[in-house]
Amino acid sequence: MGYGKRAMIFAAGIGSRLRPITDSMPKALVPVGGVPMLQRTLLRLKEAGFDDVTVNIHHFGQLIIDFLQQNDNFGMDIHISDERDVLLDTGGGILKARPFLEGNEPFLVHNVDILSNIDLRQVYDSHVRSGADATLLVSDRKTNRKLLFDKEMRLQGWKNHTTGEVLPEGFAEDALLHRELAFEGIHVISPSLFKYMGEGTKWTGKFSIIPFYLSVCRQLHLRGYELKDITWFDIGKPETLEKANDYFKG
Repeated sequence: MGYGKRAMIFAAGIGSRLRPITDSMPKALVPVGGVPMLQRTLLRLKEAGFDDVTVNIHHFGQLIIDFLQQNDNFGMDIHISDERDVLLDTGGGILKARPFLEGNEPFLVHNVDILSNIDLRQVYDSHVRSGADATLLVSDRKTNRKLLFDKEMRLQGWKNHTTGEVLPEGFAEDALLHRELAFEGIHVISPSLFKYMGEGTKWTGKFSIIPFYLSVCRQLHLRGYELKDITWFDIGKPETLEKANDYFKG
């Protein structure tokens, strides 16, 4: 086992928005500036002191296993959380990977299709100092789905501006009390969160992590970490992949 920090990379996605590229390879191996996005994410984590990494797989999962073996796991301790039978979404994916993530220390979760220049070590250390159960990286970018935080940056709710749906049930947004920010696909989780999911709870099998967070945000300390002046790409869609290619080639 590694002695550094733990992380999990979501690499199981089908990447339907990137078809036809993903008709023959997993999204995680789509190259950005000539380097597979999984490799870029792993090396960013390694640079920030994470050497024990769990990667979940589903779509063309064997290609990811082969890729990691061919590269000697990039000198890291890598575990495979195999979701080839059933894709479990973000919350279910974390729960399935629990045996690799459990311990006394928090772990960082990173979507494979997020590329940024965020200081991951700083984010992790900030979470540890805060004593929070989870820290979600957020920014003030345009999107229809927003998380809402109070003045102390504690998570209070969520709103879909297209449908008008809000979570948790009964949540009432107050423009004077709440700030709307977008989730950026990176979060740090303390193992304390595991006791609120899994057996004996409604959070089992396939579920998304954001509704889970919203179901427990009144009883736990879930905080937002606002990102400003960063380079950030969600490369899960063709137009952003193109921009990221230009950026990394340059």
